[in-house]
Amino acid sequence: MAAAGVIHLYVDGSCLGNQNVDSQTPAGWGVVIVTGDTGLGKGSGELFEEKSGKVITDTRDEDFIGAEIGSNNTGELSAFAHALRWILSRDGTGEYIIRTDSNYAGNITDGTWRAKANLALVTRARALWDEVQSVGGVEWKHVRAHRGHRWNERADHLAARAAADEAPVPFTFWKPGMR
Repeated sequence: MAAAGVIHLYVDGSCLGNQNVDSQTPAGWGVVIVTGDTGLGKGSGELFEEKSGKVITDTRDEDFIGAEIGSNNTGELSAFAHALRWILSRDGTGEYIIRTDSNYAGNITDGTWRAKANLALVTRARALWDEVQSVGGVEWKHVRAHRGHRWNERADHLAARAAADEAPVPFTFWKPGMR
């Protein structure tokens, strides 16, 4: 993929506690959409859009996409699914790279790994992956967590704030590493 026209979507999930999790455990997801990123260094390009939210575990909620519990993994998978939904909202055309610090989320979503848990959420994320692949294509790449990469750190910030029911710090006032 040529770097100039590629849109990069950085995704992350977060969970408060992440031990003995259940459907009431607060978890969140964040997506940072960037144009002009090279994928090198600490993050280049310009912020295009960002999205975040809580992991929804209530099957009656219209935003439910399959998470049974709130956890880091369901946050990561939810972020991936929301990134894919965003791509589809643009008709899926164009060149996209999803960057995640979770090999679990990437390999589960693209079908490389078999899921043992979160099966409804995995099924939804894989269906979105397949739909994007059928209309234009997407690839995912790993980015190392908590290494000062500004877009990965921003996605982490959005996810952590969503899990805590707090508004994110506006991008213009935010610095990598801020929770």
